[in-house]
Parts: sequence; structure tokens; C-alpha cells
Amino acid sequence: MAVFVLDNRKQPLMPCSEKRARLLLEDGRAVVHKRYPFAIRLKDRVGGDTQPLRLKLDPGSKTTGLAVVRKAGDGQHVLCLFDLVHRGFQIKKALEQRATFRRRRRSANLRYRAPRFDNRIRPKGWLPPSLQHRVDTVTAWVERLRRLAPITALDQELVRFDTQRLDNPEISGVGYQQGTLLGYEVREYLLEKWGRECAYCGATDTPLEIEHVEPRSRGGSNRVSNLSLACHACNQEKDRQALTDFFATARGLRRRLKQHGHTADIRLERVQRQLKQPLRDASAVNATRWALFTALKAIGLPVTVGTGGRTKYNRQRLGIPKTHALDAACVGPMERPAPLAGAHSDDQSHRARRLSTHSADSTRFSSGLLDAPKAG
Repeated sequence: MAVFVLDNRKQPLMPCSEKRARLLLEDGRAVVHKRYPFAIRLKDRVGGDTQPLRLKLDPGSKTTGLAVVRKAGDGQHVLCLFDLVHRGFQIKKALEQRATFRRRRRSANLRYRAPRFDNRIRPKGWLPPSLQHRVDTVTAWVERLRRLAPITALDQELVRFDTQRLDNPEISGVGYQQGTLLGYEVREYLLEKWGRECAYCGATDTPLEIEHVEPRSRGGSNRVSNLSLACHACNQEKDRQALTDFFATARGLRRRLKQHGHTADIRLERVQRQLKQPLRDASAVNATRWALFTALKAIGLPVTVGTGGRTKYNRQRLGIPKTHALDAACVGPMERPAPLAGAHSDDQSHRARRLSTHSADSTRFSSGLLDAPKAG
């Protein structure tokens, strides 16, 4: 991960490598400006040439990926990757506990007061605190990184989860008046819901097929709550069987479960639990995506919007593993990554490949973990 560099007047310069930062500190030409994200401040330099950097964001309900990239010819070089972990669940739990305490206090000590639950007016654009926290935290880190690097533009993935079409594929016309019009692919949602593995045997790194948990021949529907992902073997073996019968009688399934280190009872319980999982994460992304877009535009930098489909296409085309930070590096339009300009020696070529998203993998990129600041 590159090290942020500031001049003597605390103005951002181009990030440098960890080795160069260490040499500058050892020679006494720089001092540590910030521990995290790590930044140094030069003593003997004011101003300098900089190149435009872009900050790319991959918003999520629990984790948001951030990537600082530099354009290089027809491609881009990734300088820093971060995972911003949100505390929405903790905030919701704390607010529920506070409401419980207040409810008890009102019922015990303030019985004479008239109820006041329906006389509060929420301002336009109001978000629950657990969702507003996501917008505020991402905006705060964008501002923080702007002070450490010459960022000139922002890229945001405007993820779209159409919860109504996921739950009711036949919805149309007036049914959309109470929800989002633009949808996200059902298959992509199922991949995230089932952890990109076979829901029955737990197989990974194999082609997955959409499967009806309750077969259509038994009255099952096309709703997302009745869909799962299965490997070809499980899909063929389950056929028209009920879920409990499949786990109780399928010999091939038991063999595959043993091969992957699972048991039938635990796996059946997991499938039944996942089927009841609400679309909470999808709703959180839907509720905050436009609020985050508005907040980023208010910063004053140009904001380019990308789609989830474009991000997935870039990631698969370049052979990059799926993480939040690497997804952020793939947001928006991307050409084929190019090596560093003038890189001719073997060492320089290796460095170019290491920094290029074309050869990105989990071992060549160090990803920082940003804990969301606690509310004061």
C-alpha cells in the first residue's frame, strides 16, 4: 500500500512507496504526520508536481470499499485499498435499548403525561440513524483522504437492488409506485445471499445454477425467497423432492457433504434459516445510495456513477478476486490496464504488474481496515 505524502505546508503530494517513505524518515527529511492512514510530511519541500488521482467507492450495507487509483495511459494503477466497516447494527441495537429504558421510565414515573408518539415531523430526506451513519462515515473518510492525496474526482457504484422485483417477478405498472424502478440481477443477489457456494453441499469454485427450493411441480413460486443456488449434481439429484426429503434420502448429497466437511442436519438448518432471511441489506443499500450520491456531490468534486453490472464485468474480465476494496477499484469504465510509463527493467516491470489492477489478487494488495469513527 502506498504511503501518503504532504509537503512542509501540509499540502498533499503524490503518494510514494513504503520503501521510499522509510528512507525519507531514516534520513530525517520527513516526519510521521498521521499513523492511520499512514502519512508522512516532508521538511524540505513546498509544493511540487502532482498527477490527478481518483477515489472509487463500492458502497455496501455492512462494508464499503475504497480505492485510490492513478490513471496510466489506457489503464489505472491502484495505490491504496481500504475496507470501511459500518456500525449500523450496533447503532440500531443501542437505540432499541435506549427506547426500552425510556419506555419503562415513562410508564413508571410519567403516567400522567399524554402520549406523544405521533406529533413529531421528520425533515425531508430523513434517514434512520443506522443508515445516516453509513452516509456520514463514507463522506468523512472521503474528506480525510482528500487532505492526504491530490484526489480530483470520485467514482461511485450506484448499486441497485430492486426488492419488489426480487420478491415478486411479475410486478409491473402501478406496483412500482411504492418502490425502486431499476433492478439488480436476481442471480447476483442470490450469489451474495448464499455466499457464492452451493446451498446444499457447500461446494465452491464450481458453476452454480438457480434452483427452486420448493419445486414448481409442488406449488413453488419464482419469488426470491424460494430460490437458492446449487451445483449441477445437487440440482439434478434434488429434482422434484421436498427439501427435507432431499437431505434425508440423497446418498450423493451425503457423500458431497462429507467431502466438504459438512453434516446434513446442520446444512439443512442453514438452508432453512437463509430462506427466511429478509432483504434487509438490499433495503439498506437502496435507502442510502442517493443520499450518499448527494453528499458526495456537495463535496465539490466531479462524481462519476457506475453500475454493479459494470463492476462485476470489470472484475471478471481482469480475473480479480471479489472483495469490497477490489470491487471499488473496478468501479466505472476501465480500459485494459497498462504498465508504468518507461518501465523497462525487470524490477520496474514487476512493480508495474504489482500495482496494476490487471494482476490484482489478495496477496499482492494490502487492504487497510478502517473502523468507523464512534459517534460523539
